[in-house]
Amino acid sequence: MIGFKIEDKIMFIKVKNNLGAERRKYIRLDTVLPVQFRLESLDNKQPLSPWIQGFTNNIGHGGICLVVNDLSPEFIKLVQAKRVKLAIEINLPLSGHSVCASVSLAWTREMGGLTKRLLLGLDYEKINPKQNTMLIRYAWAKKLFLPFVILCIAILSLFLGFGAYSNMQLTHKNKMLIEELVGVLQESKVAKQRLEQIAREKISLQDKIGSLVSQIKSVSEKKNEPLPPAVIDNAKPVPAIIDNTKELNGVILKLAQERDLLQAKLAALQLNEKAVQAESLRLETKKVILEKANLDKMYQWFKVRQNPHTGLVMSFEGDKDIDSWAFLYDQALLIQVYDKFSDFARARKILDFLANDAKREDGWFLNAYYVNDGAPAEFVLHSGPNIWLGLSIVQYTQATGDKKYLRVAEEIAQNIIKLQNSDSDDGIRGGPQMSWYATEHHLDAYALYKMLAKVTGMNKYEQAAEKTLGWLLRHTYDRQDLPIKRGKGDSTIATDTYAWSIAAIGPDKLKAIGMDPDKILEFAEENCLVEVDFNRPGGQVIKVQGFDFAPQRHVSRGGVVSSEWTAQMVVSYKIMADYYLNLGQKDKAAVYRDKADNYLGQLGKMIISSPSPSGQGEGCLPYATQDYVDTGHGWMTPKGKHTGSVSGTAYTILAYYGINPLELK
Repeated sequence: MIGFKIEDKIMFIKVKNNLGAERRKYIRLDTVLPVQFRLESLDNKQPLSPWIQGFTNNIGHGGICLVVNDLSPEFIKLVQAKRVKLAIEINLPLSGHSVCASVSLAWTREMGGLTKRLLLGLDYEKINPKQNTMLIRYAWAKKLFLPFVILCIAILSLFLGFGAYSNMQLTHKNKMLIEELVGVLQESKVAKQRLEQIAREKISLQDKIGSLVSQIKSVSEKKNEPLPPAVIDNAKPVPAIIDNTKELNGVILKLAQERDLLQAKLAALQLNEKAVQAESLRLETKKVILEKANLDKMYQWFKVRQNPHTGLVMSFEGDKDIDSWAFLYDQALLIQVYDKFSDFARARKILDFLANDAKREDGWFLNAYYVNDGAPAEFVLHSGPNIWLGLSIVQYTQATGDKKYLRVAEEIAQNIIKLQNSDSDDGIRGGPQMSWYATEHHLDAYALYKMLAKVTGMNKYEQAAEKTLGWLLRHTYDRQDLPIKRGKGDSTIATDTYAWSIAAIGPDKLKAIGMDPDKILEFAEENCLVEVDFNRPGGQVIKVQGFDFAPQRHVSRGGVVSSEWTAQMVVSYKIMADYYLNLGQKDKAAVYRDKADNYLGQLGKMIISSPSPSGQGEGCLPYATQDYVDTGHGWMTPKGKHTGSVSGTAYTILAYYGINPLELK
């Protein structure tokens, strides 16, 4: 019979063997402990045998059970006769301790097997109570370790399973939110098209009804005309007069019937129009709610993917060739997005890394860094990304009042001014090691100088801004047939230079220097606006209207909608809407506001679910409607179907909230 109690409820075992029945207090172990033992004289003066190796089978407060291989009968007889005693040393692995004791033999039992194995039941005669307690605790720890590990694994598996299920549910929910918005945008487009068709049909019916009314009036007037005197003198027969009157009455009746039929159609059309208007209003309300929800999810996409050590966010999620790259321009946009949501701690994460840890060359930041450790990913120095970091630092400073990073913005500005002063024409090269000049860099620099002048009050930045504007007048805005050139001696059309001219210089200043902001945007629409098929992740093909990187006629790939550059145009439309609203020209302001809303809706059709597990299915925008195609400006769109883009997503958020990153407010 075997039973046990824990601690004060002591475990016991009744064993029957060749020495008779014995009761022992044991704890059964799942693993064994190494034990050394030897025979010693009763007076402890001399050992009577060498050390013999054995292993514990059971451990108790009063003794232990040993397993020993090939123990000689003489050894057993000596112990059984109790003319000697046993000294044992129990090793406790991992603890670094051993337990020593003097014991006597209580019983033996032979075990089956190929080798002669014996179980020895030993009673403690002398053992340190503290060591005995330590041994029992160690035994319990060993006994409970495996169940504890299994329990921990089970709990961890449960949590992981729950986390995976929750993540799967969240991903599914986020995808459904995106698809619901896309569906509403499609339905809203159909409703608007139906309203436009109804409006055209109404105008057509109203014109026909008006024509019939005029005809009826003309015939009625003809019927009621008095007979001329000559007819009366000739005494025209009365039947002839009556026949003519009947004919005219018939014409009037026929025209009236046709008019009534058209009026009935018009009434039915007006009723249909009211129903479609109600449906359009419902869809518009739902669209507003879903757009806001998806924009919040897009912001969440940035948060869940921000590296906790560097603060950087991977620029393109899905392109394995640039996996873990964080482009400087994208991080600058992110800082402004974080500012919008008053998430200044996240903005500081990026700024702390860039200000304190990022590698620079002669004070210039590199184009890209690795997200995880901040090591350089692209050893290229361009003016534009550096200027954009400066812009974002000034925006952060304005939003928080924290001037900690303002020195970095001024260092960037000084580098650009130095580059500008080294040029006889006050131009800003593409970088310290570049020879070309880009319009966009001059627009960026103009905006940075104006911001720094406002924040620091230093006149040198105003002077630098005027020099930059002079360069733009000489090299960018110098052709009537081409409002904006891409750069010095470069007549290529780049959509962003049109949008950023409005955003950086502003409608008022453009008009003051002889440029027409309306014509600038019209030119971009005439040359860079495209409508293309976009293959959504689920296989659905939808039409998307937006702005290409360059005129479609200049590239062989066909039209491509850029999410970032379309969002830039939205910002410009909103700037123009506010400009005309301030001038009191509400109708013109409404035209630009409608364009901004329309292209924001088009961008909504491009929202996709994050393609990575870390993104949790949150919404984001691809860089363009096609992957790995020529932009027309020297680089390709990212590889990978439906690659999430930080720049496209960030600029869309800025556009939605009407934030101009090139103006300090």
